[in-house]
Amino acid sequence: MKITAYFNLVIGLGYSPPAWASLTAGALVLVTLILSVYLLLEHLQAYKNPEEQKFLIGVILMVPCYAVESFVSLINPSISVDCEILRDCYESFAMYCFGRYLVACLGGEERTIEFMERQGRASSKAPLLEHGSEKGTVNHPFPMNYFIKPWKLGQWFYQIIKIGIVQYMLIKALTALLAVILEAFDVYCEGEFKLGCGYPYMAVVLNFSQSWALYCLVQFYAVTKDELAHIKPLYKFLTFKSIVFLTWWQGVAIALLYSLGLFKSPIAQGLQFKSSVQDFIICIEHRWPLLLLFTCMCSLQSHMS
Repeated sequence: MKITAYFNLVIGLGYSPPAWASLTAGALVLVTLILSVYLLLEHLQAYKNPEEQKFLIGVILMVPCYAVESFVSLINPSISVDCEILRDCYESFAMYCFGRYLVACLGGEERTIEFMERQGRASSKAPLLEHGSEKGTVNHPFPMNYFIKPWKLGQWFYQIIKIGIVQYMLIKALTALLAVILEAFDVYCEGEFKLGCGYPYMAVVLNFSQSWALYCLVQFYAVTKDELAHIKPLYKFLTFKSIVFLTWWQGVAIALLYSLGLFKSPIAQGLQFKSSVQDFIICIEHRWPLLLLFTCMCSLQSHMS
């Protein structure tokens, strides 16, 4: 089988990443783990607001999860597919935790739904000249407005947002299971855009699923940003969105450049495998300190509340 031959090639030749890559990635992963453990201990020592903090802990764990799995995959490319699957599954869970954290900051599901319904009722009572009807509805930007009707604020809007986030978790888990099955039959072909491979089709499905989940989060933020002003949600939202969305597209872009033969940087030449390039970048990129800073700010606000 093709996968067996690949394993034998990697193990038989005793492949290991360049020393500079291992040392650099290992040092930064160690720093990331130390910061993550410190922040987790801070939360556990001041566990005064469990409804918010339990979801923050879920988001914080995304950092060591990504760091360790990427470093293990970098050192041993033969298990890169397994590491990527685990990494992606936790990413979807972290997105769910982030959405639940925002709901917790609003006082829970019941209060969030009550807030949405109040906004909807207020808009229906507003004078026509004040354009109040637009206040209680979510109007979609181009080209979404041609396919989706405006959403009226209320329980239905909240359910749409909730389902939009949860569907990404379910689809991510299903595609991860499917990737394992396809990999066993040598038809997954990670990072290869070929018609006979499962990777490009799953990439399209995951892209739409993730984009919809993030779109729902954007709409939820737009509606609740004034109510959440006390936690300064814009910075937190942009930080988390950049981590989730850019990490996914980063992997797809690397795979596409490799397929077109355009990725010939010194890093790519030294690491040999395109999965190793993605793993190395994840280990060293600056978005992880940003996420830790974001959760640290949330931690301070939880302690003060």
